[in-house]
Amino acid sequence: MHSAARQFRSVAVVVQDGGMLLHEVIANAAAVRPGAPALVWGDRIWSFAELDAAVVAAAGRIAAVASPGERIAVVSDNHPDVVIAMYAAPAVGVIVMFGNTRLTAHELGALIDDVDPVAVFASPDHLDRLAPALGDCRVTELATLTAEPAAPAAPPAPTALPAPAARTAHADPDDTAWIIHTSGTTGLPKGACLTHRSLLAAVLNTAMARPLADDDVYLFPFPLFHVAAYNVIHAHLRGRPVVLVARFDAAKVAALIERHRVTNISLAPTMIAMLLDHPAARRHDLSSLRVVAYGASAIPLPLLRRGLDELGCGFAQGYGMTELSGNAVFLTPDDHRRAAADRPDLLTAAGRPGPLAAIRLADDGEIEVRADQVIPGYWNRPDATADAFTADGWFRTGDIGRIDAEGYLSIVDRAKDIIVTGGENVASREVEDALAAHPDIAAVAVVGVAHPQWGEQVVAVATAADGATIDADAVLEWARGRLAGFKRPKALLVRDALPVNASGKVLKRDLRVWAADQLAP
Repeated sequence: MHSAARQFRSVAVVVQDGGMLLHEVIANAAAVRPGAPALVWGDRIWSFAELDAAVVAAAGRIAAVASPGERIAVVSDNHPDVVIAMYAAPAVGVIVMFGNTRLTAHELGALIDDVDPVAVFASPDHLDRLAPALGDCRVTELATLTAEPAAPAAPPAPTALPAPAARTAHADPDDTAWIIHTSGTTGLPKGACLTHRSLLAAVLNTAMARPLADDDVYLFPFPLFHVAAYNVIHAHLRGRPVVLVARFDAAKVAALIERHRVTNISLAPTMIAMLLDHPAARRHDLSSLRVVAYGASAIPLPLLRRGLDELGCGFAQGYGMTELSGNAVFLTPDDHRRAAADRPDLLTAAGRPGPLAAIRLADDGEIEVRADQVIPGYWNRPDATADAFTADGWFRTGDIGRIDAEGYLSIVDRAKDIIVTGGENVASREVEDALAAHPDIAAVAVVGVAHPQWGEQVVAVATAADGATIDADAVLEWARGRLAGFKRPKALLVRDALPVNASGKVLKRDLRVWAADQLAP
């Protein structure tokens, strides 16, 4: 296969006919700067050469158990093993499905069954709970896939490039690399098929809209089973190290910022508030921070002003979704400084499109996107795939928006019935279906109500079955084994009837207003 080398800032990139592959991000960085730090985990610092060797070794083990086009599932909280797997499986044409560890074993088992993997690799803390839910599917400890390889050979000269033919067997840029399930509005969540091309297009769009500097150090506190993991690829493409944490902990994050002189970090607005409120923020030196990037919900103006004052860094927002393989619209640090000074209205905007994404509004205001970062479709869901695209190939986001005279896109509502709570997407229909199985409930509707910490909280509104009385606490406890914690309603309210329109559809906008009034202090 013909290849040519070009320079993307300080990292040489191998460009193959039709595009590059995910694992080449690591291989190319290892060829150019083998001894540079790539991944930081506790006291362990992996160089790009070491990480590349681990990816190659894991790819070989995956190829021994799965053929190109087959799937493996990875179920683990954040760990270097997950980073290795996200590069290694696609390198040999195997699709890796990432399981959300916050789900119950029943929920997770259904999603794993959906992709029919040849093997499931799980961290020790998830092995026991998964095995009963997966039947005959083989569950293996993740460490067997990503065991520490032997010390890598002497690093290549900086001018040498990896041999593409040896690293691209059975893989194509348009192959599905990852499957990440996204909350659907009708039943089981849909498996979004993220390809090498879509992921790297999202990375490049972010790299142009929110570039990293030659000395940046990036800290990633979000779960790697979310699409936010594309930010790890962004840092590695730029040849920059990623400081990885198992989960967000304000004290630990503050200590790591000081220890590794972290310059860039991704946080949800709720995490920003937790960090600023924690005494560790005053015990540790956070002055190395340059940019705090956030998403999932808008940042309140008082929190932004406090962050600017106490952290002295820039803030940036990204709007995207799993189906866009990352962010496509960006609100810049300059935008946030303007918002804090005299343009608070800018905080209602998601931002302006990155240079590699086209945005338009349909007649009803739905936001539509055309870009290489858009996924080609959903796993085994041709119906959902067809519904997701317009006749001329634009992706329907399900969000309703407006674009002002300055080109800023604002999200005004969601056409899809999705609640965003603490950075997690929750499909109202899925929660409604679970609660509707309770014998005391005749009808139920689930809505998102604004919450100062979580953005939105899940609230259920139900009517009682004939002769029954709804005990809200008992119903919510009953739901514990059926719904993951972030999906379970924080409140269950009871009405005599749900508001409906002439065709019998529940008027959820009215229900949100009523529920918010009921829950007001």
